[in-house]
Amino acid sequence: MPVFICPNCKARSVDLDGYEGFSTQAVQCRSCGFGFLFQLLEDYYPAPETGFLVCDQEARVLAAGRGVFELTGFRDGDLIGRSVADALSLSDASAIDVVREWGVRKLGQQLAIRTSAGIEKDVTVDFFPAYDEDGGLLLALTPR
Repeated sequence: MPVFICPNCKARSVDLDGYEGFSTQAVQCRSCGFGFLFQLLEDYYPAPETGFLVCDQEARVLAAGRGVFELTGFRDGDLIGRSVADALSLSDASAIDVVREWGVRKLGQQLAIRTSAGIEKDVTVDFFPAYDEDGGLLLALTPR
């Protein structure tokens, strides 16, 4: 049974096909109204201070969920359209290529990011591949 998570409010749900009713409209979050849910193979329980970043096939940021500003100091407009590795100055971006190429999760990666103030911050990053035809990537950033 597919499990979905909202990149904005972190609400989890189960849905058979990922569509709203009998339509071809993607399911949106029933808690906060965010425009789409991200499919996971297994349920995932993020920490309360975790922030999600949704990326496209090229690892460019499409959406930033709650908690990202508090962790990084970047607002949505500062991140959207930029490469996630460049925008956050990830200390090691190799996991992005592995997740995109092989379609596997990489959990518990101990990395450092650079905040908007230029401060280096230690974080744990969980990488999830997108399982739809659009591809993409979900990053869960948790402060250490």
